[in-house]
Amino acid sequence: MAVDGKSLRGAARAGGRRIHLLAALDHTSGLVLAQMDVSEKTNEITCFKPLLDTLPEVAGTVVTSDAMHTQYEHADYLRVRDAHYIVIVKGNQKKLRKQLKCLPWKQIPLQGRTRDTGHGRGEIRRIKVCSVNNLLFPDARQAVQLKSRRVNRKTGKVSIKAVYAVTSLTAEQATAARLAQLIRDHWKIEALHHVRDVTFAEDASQLRTGTAPRAMATCRNLAIGALRLAGKTSIAAGLRHNARDARRPLVLLGLT
Repeated sequence: MAVDGKSLRGAARAGGRRIHLLAALDHTSGLVLAQMDVSEKTNEITCFKPLLDTLPEVAGTVVTSDAMHTQYEHADYLRVRDAHYIVIVKGNQKKLRKQLKCLPWKQIPLQGRTRDTGHGRGEIRRIKVCSVNNLLFPDARQAVQLKSRRVNRKTGKVSIKAVYAVTSLTAEQATAARLAQLIRDHWKIEALHHVRDVTFAEDASQLRTGTAPRAMATCRNLAIGALRLAGKTSIAAGLRHNARDARRPLVLLGLT
């Protein structure tokens, strides 16, 4: 399950603060399981637990999130719910990041390598994983180093980036290949946000009253989820197909 937030750029309440929604998405199906409006008086971090509290059963689930949610309280909460985590470690956890960078990565063998092309660039990703028991993060059982090498095919520019992560999953529970897949699958929620922006022009919407922004985002999530469950790889094409006949959306939703 991926947890991530999205600001609705065209919708702002009094004071100019943009409406921000936090959602949890199922990696396997691509469906949004829960979504909530982040109050103006708080932020994503404080909404993490209330969001997952709306889900009756998360035991056995692996929750992925970005660096903002690399919080001790979140790890403790997931332990109580009998769930696991994979979190990215960046500057907001300086001591933990320093500890991860100082691990003997040169002595650890490469455990996975993938190559992708697209969007005018080629990318090679390498993963190394090691078991740990003394990291400065609750229940951390494995440390992960991900190195990516990107080549811009137009300019020839090469960029190399190292990302660190920790997880409560043990080596017996998740291999390096499995961890790489889970981390990669987290971006499915980013893909969902991209579709809502590009295909549904969500950021152009100026709805901002009451629960209207969240309700419309939920409707967009429903449409995208229904099309994906129907096997549509292009949401835009699926929308055009269903717009040509008023009966098609009813069939898609199982209402006939």
